[in-house]
Amino acid sequence: MSDASINASRAYEDEASFGDYFALLKPRVMSLVVFTALVGLLAAPAGVHPVIGFSAILFIAIGGGASGALNMWWDADIDKVMKRTKSRPIPAGKVEPGEALALGLALSGLSVIMLALAANVFAGAFLAFTIFFYVVVYTMWLKRATPQNIVIGGAAGAFPPVIGWIAATGTMSVEPWLMFLLTFMWTPPHFWALALFMRSDYDDAGVPMLTVTHGRRATRVHILVYTVLLALLAVGTAFSGIGGPLYLAAALVMNALFLHGAWKISRRDEDDSEADNFKVERSFFKLSLLYLFLHFGAILAEALLKPYGLGGW
Repeated sequence: MSDASINASRAYEDEASFGDYFALLKPRVMSLVVFTALVGLLAAPAGVHPVIGFSAILFIAIGGGASGALNMWWDADIDKVMKRTKSRPIPAGKVEPGEALALGLALSGLSVIMLALAANVFAGAFLAFTIFFYVVVYTMWLKRATPQNIVIGGAAGAFPPVIGWIAATGTMSVEPWLMFLLTFMWTPPHFWALALFMRSDYDDAGVPMLTVTHGRRATRVHILVYTVLLALLAVGTAFSGIGGPLYLAAALVMNALFLHGAWKISRRDEDDSEADNFKVERSFFKLSLLYLFLHFGAILAEALLKPYGLGGW
């Protein structure tokens, strides 16, 4: 085989695949965006044509993916030094930063315009604000500026159910903001648990996560405090327009487990954590994923059962 053939073969192998570009959209985060937005849309007290509903969720998902691509473009410098993110397309050398920026901007514009056309202008404008908040307020500003980065920035990930509700109704009410608060208050203990056993990543990258600026002891206390506040909110939501007996049962069980996990984390010292490789913290982090899914799943179930006289109070 000639040198030219070998070089051509290597160049082909190094080319970005569809999977690399898809990874830029943060599909795991996108799945959360899709699910919570869908719950917001279906829990709204307004019938939505299936085509409009599908289109709305699709463009909300694309907007979420656009935010992910822009986030990876901006954070490429720290992603390459963190174990958790160094295999992402840009630090891995699969995708050029400029390509990620172009993709993110193009998908942002597409998603906002198409959501406005498919649903209503209010929904499109709110999606535009969400993308701006995640990319500019959180990624470009808060993430590297304050240990409250994940607290304030968590609002960006909490907006999708509100957008889904607006897409269905064109209006605002208390219920979508309860769903917003569920995700908003869940985000800090979820990410702080991750930071407890991934602290070296944030140290290496110079990201002022709470574990870096205030230490793990303070982070454990913060997790407990936020979990208590989250539990009060989650159980109280059962008595709102999106709640009901099924949701209440799920909330009571999940918040009892979550509070127990947060209490165990608050009682541990670093020697215990290092000895078992942060077993309790890792378990709490996994539980947090199930926690949000079951709460929103219960809201969705209540909404789907209401037409049959079974959901809600």
